[in-house]
Amino acid sequence: MNMMSALVVESPGNAVVLQVPIPRAKKGEIVVRVKRAGICGTDLHIYKGEYLSPYPIIPGHEFSGVVHEVGNGAERFQVGDRVSAEPNLSCGRCRFCLSGRANHCDNWAAIGVTLPGAMAEYVAVPEELATKLPDSLSFAQGAFIEPVACVVHALNRLSPRTGDRALLFGAGAMGQQWVQALARSGVSELVVVDLAEEKLELAMRWGATQVLQAGSAATQLQGRTGKDGFDIVIDTTGVPRVIANSFQYIGPCGRYVQFGVTKEDDSVQLRTFDLYQLEWTFIGSMALNHTFAPALAWLESGRVSTEHLVTRELTLESAVKYLQGDRSPKDMKVQISFE
Repeated sequence: MNMMSALVVESPGNAVVLQVPIPRAKKGEIVVRVKRAGICGTDLHIYKGEYLSPYPIIPGHEFSGVVHEVGNGAERFQVGDRVSAEPNLSCGRCRFCLSGRANHCDNWAAIGVTLPGAMAEYVAVPEELATKLPDSLSFAQGAFIEPVACVVHALNRLSPRTGDRALLFGAGAMGQQWVQALARSGVSELVVVDLAEEKLELAMRWGATQVLQAGSAATQLQGRTGKDGFDIVIDTTGVPRVIANSFQYIGPCGRYVQFGVTKEDDSVQLRTFDLYQLEWTFIGSMALNHTFAPALAWLESGRVSTEHLVTRELTLESAVKYLQGDRSPKDMKVQISFE
């Protein structure tokens, strides 16, 4: 039996590199030889046992590669095609799929979350989820389509208005994509808060109008509460104390977006009178929802850039160490490379 190397989270807090069988393409599937696989905050939650995954699981839902095998009935691809893929499977028949909410499908599953993922040399993909990667995009960019698609979905739910004033918490890889997206959307003010000076400098270069280090942000944001608050407040950190602190900066009729993933049992306190009196709108945004194609279009046109966001390339073995804690505040997007 042909075998491959794969990063397997055997149980919460326990990840190893194992030899496992190479998947075979079932009817309507392709098997992709992985070239790049991104690591995101959700993968860290899976490793820690804080997300939806069963164990053991091969994580990895941001990826690109080359078609290795084409199953019966899969007619859109040939061996050797460069591809990326949306990870989320939906049935297309339930009430959520039929009303534009496929990411809440009754039969939802996801590559790298509930199904074997791309932190492996090969991954099986339903043909309908895959898309050819334009020659102009690298494999590193191809593995960025999924996270960009998450931002596109959130932006669609938010619907920024021209001239809105925005406050963004978190300038990591996802926050940096938000910076570019918001700058393109027509906001008049974009204030970004983060701990890392290097990330703030990057945000300033790509569209922020002001950046604040987290330690001094409260002082510098004095007076930006109540009626002088922001029209848009976004959290990309998933840190409960940051989330709870951010509510005070939402202005009248302001919209708050919870984009960062928290633990399932995390909670925060909210002054419900403020919610009532200031007429806030709270928006959650999970994953993507038929936004893979527009995300690809954004990247292909150069309207959103991601090349500068990849700060580390890892092997499977060093990815295990990364999950175990070999991380740096300077890390942006970390990808496993098989190139």
